[in-house]
Amino acid sequence: MILGRLNHVGVATPSIAEAIPYWRDVMGATAIGEPFDVPAQGVKVCFVDTPNTQIELIEPLGDSPIRAFLEKNPAGGQHHLCYEVPDIHAAKAWFEVKGARVLGEPRIGAHGTPIFFVHPRDMGGVLTEIMESPQEAGKGDH
Repeated sequence: MILGRLNHVGVATPSIAEAIPYWRDVMGATAIGEPFDVPAQGVKVCFVDTPNTQIELIEPLGDSPIRAFLEKNPAGGQHHLCYEVPDIHAAKAWFEVKGARVLGEPRIGAHGTPIFFVHPRDMGGVLTEIMESPQEAGKGDH
């Protein structure tokens, strides 16, 4: 497996609409995407561009793992880190051989590319998303 760049930091929030002013007014973000629903994952997301990565604001829709995270962390906070890899299936096999718990099968994530998560207990305490690098020119660039 070849670990690629950090694609984004996932930040859970009870309200994307209420989180955007912080990223715009306090952090100085000038490129904030429109929020959109990802029903298959039970979330609404919004990407905040930074010069070298993105912040993915994540709000729960219905019964979502993000809702459980927010029950433990009502103000929200860092939820996961996402790294790119060239081949999602090779990466999954790599983590499994290393004994890491892969959470489910690869599925399409918010960037439109295959993803999976690795359990935080096997990743130094950090929930880690592995995302196949976008193949189309310009897609997913920051």
